[in-house]
Amino acid sequence: MKRRFPNRRPSGAAALVFALIAAAASPARAEDVSALLLQKTQAFSDAGQKGDGALMGRMVDDKVVFFNENGDRATKQDIASATPSPPNGVVTHMTVTDWNCEVHGDVAVASFIDDQKQDFHGQPFHARYRSVETWLKEGGDWRMIASQTIALRDDPATVTLSPAALREYAGAYEAAPGVRYVFALQGADLTASNGGAPSVQKAEMRDLFFTPGHSRVTKLFERDADGRITGFVLRRAGHDILYKRVA
Repeated sequence: MKRRFPNRRPSGAAALVFALIAAAASPARAEDVSALLLQKTQAFSDAGQKGDGALMGRMVDDKVVFFNENGDRATKQDIASATPSPPNGVVTHMTVTDWNCEVHGDVAVASFIDDQKQDFHGQPFHARYRSVETWLKEGGDWRMIASQTIALRDDPATVTLSPAALREYAGAYEAAPGVRYVFALQGADLTASNGGAPSVQKAEMRDLFFTPGHSRVTKLFERDADGRITGFVLRRAGHDILYKRVA
């Protein structure tokens, strides 16, 4: 014979306790965690512009691994004690954009761009920084345990050189046998190819060129005492590879 149990409804107080227990036991939705960490990230960026190291320090873990856009490592103590006053005549606004957050239980990894707009003594200045940060839920709160940032490059201003001036760079250049760049004049543009499709080159100034969208790599042409081009230096992140003119 099947035993029946009475249907007992909990009292109001008991129901509230059960609801709180259930809420605590159920994991937070990923979108809620993402929204919270976006707020924290914006607050961290704002505090950095205001020199509020105390607030920044409270948001990071004691063992945080933190690298800024210059490649410098900072400890929690470094972050908390960094309280420079904003210089007179400089007004900076930092906006977190391109936000993406992946939540893995009590760990979340966020990527974003800090879009910096600055009034530098009346002159506008704009920069962007890409960051990847890892957060850990500790004691009911989320704290940053890792951060890595790189400065994003925008193409510099360019100058227009005449077809006759661009024609001086046309030719083949080698760093080693079979390792070759070929520059050619196509219409009003100088192009470069190292085996693939030719790409248009833009002049930052005379003898200094880059590929639009890839200005981290530049090509600095060298001349002899008579002004004739003898080769160019392929400069990438401060390191050079020399190509000598062969034809």
